[in-house]
Amino acid sequence: MNILPLIGSITALIGSVFLFLGALGVLRMPDLYNRMQAGTKATTLGSILMLLGIGLYHPTWLSQMILLILFIAITNPLSSHALARAAHFAGIPLTKKTVHDELQMDEHENPDEETQQIMEEELV
Repeated sequence: MNILPLIGSITALIGSVFLFLGALGVLRMPDLYNRMQAGTKATTLGSILMLLGIGLYHPTWLSQMILLILFIAITNPLSSHALARAAHFAGIPLTKKTVHDELQMDEHENPDEETQQIMEEELV
């Protein structure tokens, strides 16, 4: 009995559980930022485990799966961060349960030139 396909199947199953939990988090979270975090973290890990499981099940595909894993590990957090910042600057509100908004505090303490002009125009 070959053990590698069994390990690959179990790894892919664990990855699919994380993908399911990510989808569930997107449905259950109260605002865009929490949904984005739940979706990104869980689906990144789920996708990595799923691809690793496929690579272990089919060892000839393992090098291609590792390249895909590296691509996902780099691009998912970066794209999520960019989308969250864009949503914040567009004015999409946080949930009322949010206690601390670090990005808003940073903007008002150290505004760049463009933000400072917008703040001055709002005051006039």
